[in-house]
This record gives sequence, C-alpha cells and structure tokens, in this order.
Amino acid sequence: MKEISTMPARSTVKKTVRAVVGEKGWKALRRYKRKLSGAPAPAPRPAPKPTGVAAISDDLCKLAAHFKTDKWGGHRYAQHYQRHLQHLKNDSFNLLEIGIGGYNRAGQGGASLRMWKHFFPNAQIFGMDIQDKSHVDEDRVTTFIGDQSDPGSLTGIAAKIGTLDVIIDDGSHRSPHVITSFETLFPLLKDGGIYAVEDTQSSYWPEWEGSDDRNAPNTSMGLLKRLADGLNYEEFVDADYEPSYTDLNIVSMHFYHNLVIIEKGKNAEGTNKKRILKTRYSEEGVKG
Repeated sequence: MKEISTMPARSTVKKTVRAVVGEKGWKALRRYKRKLSGAPAPAPRPAPKPTGVAAISDDLCKLAAHFKTDKWGGHRYAQHYQRHLQHLKNDSFNLLEIGIGGYNRAGQGGASLRMWKHFFPNAQIFGMDIQDKSHVDEDRVTTFIGDQSDPGSLTGIAAKIGTLDVIIDDGSHRSPHVITSFETLFPLLKDGGIYAVEDTQSSYWPEWEGSDDRNAPNTSMGLLKRLADGLNYEEFVDADYEPSYTDLNIVSMHFYHNLVIIEKGKNAEGTNKKRILKTRYSEEGVKG
C-alpha cells in the first residue's frame, strides 16, 4: 500500500495554530515543546553592533576627530574632557559652550556642539557666539548670539538656559573676555558643575591681550593661578584675610597644556594650622 505523507497536513495545522495564537503565542508554544522534550533552548541572537557615529559614541577622542573639532588634532583636549565629564555620560543636564567656531563664514561652525550631542545622549547642548550660528540648531542643540565681554549678554543667555551644569569657554581667548565670562558665569554654575577654559596659551601673548610677564595679574592665567591659591585659603596666615566666593566654591582645578578644568563645590575642609603653628597663634593671642 502506498504511504501517504502527513507533511502537508502538519504544515496546514501549524499555519492555522500560528494564525490563531499569534506570533508571541506561537513562540511560547515552541518554548514549551522544547521544555517537554528536554531540547536546549536556542542561543540568543547577539545584539546588532552599532554602526556609524553610534559605534564611536563612547569615545570622545574619536567623536572629536569624526566631527573635525580641534579638541582633538589641533589640541588634545578630548581625552581630558572624557576623564572629567564621563560621570555625566547618560545624565540629563545642560552644557553651554562659548564660541561655536567658523568665525563669520556662512554655514561654518558647530563641530564641538555636535560632538557633545553624540557623547551625551540625554543632555541639552547650548552654544553662544558673537556671530549668528542658528544654522547649527537641531534637536538638543540650541545656539544664541552673545558677547562674552558683556556681563549682561552672558546673564541673559544663562537665564534662557536655566541650570548650568557644564560651561566651556572656547570663545575669543582674550584675557579680558575670559575673566569677564568666568566672573559672570561661575557664580551661576551649579554646585558639582564643571567650568573649563580652553586655549590658555593666549594668556602669554601680548598680541592677544595677554602678557609676556608670567606673573601679570590681569591675564587669564593670572586669574587661574590665584584661584589655585584659593583652594588653600584656610591655610593662609593673614589675620584679616576674608575668603572670596571662588575660595569658598572651588574644590579642584586640573591644569593641562592650554586647558584648565575647574570643579565647583563647597570648599571648607578645615585646617590644623593653629595646632601646628602654636608659636604664631599664641603670640597673636597675646597681641590681641
């Protein structure tokens, strides 16, 4: 007797059952069948590897090279930013960069803002420039026209942004502008925030409103070196010294070639100077 194949019938039943229970139910039935038979579950398919910009989104140096920002290549800033900003990688926060690039050339600039956007997937990225750079605006990237030498312009933009978590000065690099920007915006920076000053080499160039006198007090590096002293204000022995706002609100500074990164926080660890400098302070007590 000729054998009758049951394959078409089984196929029809499978199609009918699959249509009734749906794809999710069908997969559940197959898992149950494997469990009853003791067959091992199939290995899960590996997640597809990211491609394009997504493939380098965890590496700030590669992103900087991809977007052709001079934070990698012309300089070596990206590696330092990765070290000091990595903790914010997936946070929702606001980053403001002064200076968008491209000068007054139409359609130019914005490389760093795009780099920040792809490194920080949940952050809002803001740029400020004396030129109109609105062509850079896109999802999570907003630009403003502003003058970093004008405190009113700086505070007006800060008010539009709201909380400032990270501020990067990559603007004119001229000492008076760097100093004005810092003195205006640092008090508005959130506790725990980061303030960065780029291209500090111009502090040593008289042609860029710096000075060849390395001890000049009115240069950007003159300011930054005073801030470093302020980290240790509790150790000063001046009896009448009153700590400044920055003394009280800077907890660390990191100096790199042409880049300084400042961390804001409450600086009040205390001092043991009166215990160690007993003679000085006992004499002061007698004089008082």
